[in-house]
Amino acid sequence: MKVILRSDISGLGKRGDIVDVADGHGRNYLLPRGLAITASDAAQSQAAAMRRRRDLRDAADRDAAQTVASALVAKVIEVKVKAGGEGRLYGSVHAADVASAIEAQTGIEIDRKKLTVPDHIKSVGEYSVGAKLHSDVEFAVTINVVAK
Repeated sequence: MKVILRSDISGLGKRGDIVDVADGHGRNYLLPRGLAITASDAAQSQAAAMRRRRDLRDAADRDAAQTVASALVAKVIEVKVKAGGEGRLYGSVHAADVASAIEAQTGIEIDRKKLTVPDHIKSVGEYSVGAKLHSDVEFAVTINVVAK
C-alpha cells in the first residue's frame, strides 16, 4: 500500500514522503491516526507541496541552529556547583544544569535533551559538552565547572 506521510515517523520517512507500507500497518495504524493519507493521483501534488514546505522549514531551522552554534562555540559557560575539598562535587553536573547555565549566561534557550554530557562530571574543571541542535548542526560547548 502506498501512502503519503503527514508527519515525520522515525524509521519510515518524513512529512510528504510517499512510502510503501504493509497493508495492515497502513489500514490499522497510519490512516486511522491521521499520520498518513492514501497515495492517489490527486494527492501527489499535495505531497509535493508538503515536501517543499518541509524543505523550507528545514533550511530555516538549520540556519537558526548554525547561528546558535557559532554564538556558543566561542564562549566558555561557567557552571557553579557545591564542591568539597580537593574539588570533588556534591552530586554531579547534568544536562539540565548545563542548559540552565547556558540560558542564564547567554540568553539562548537549549533543550537539555539536545545536550550530551560526558559520563558523570563529578569534579571541578573544564569539560566539553556535545550539542546537536539539528541533524546537520553538531558542535561542542566548553563548560567550566567551578565551586560556589
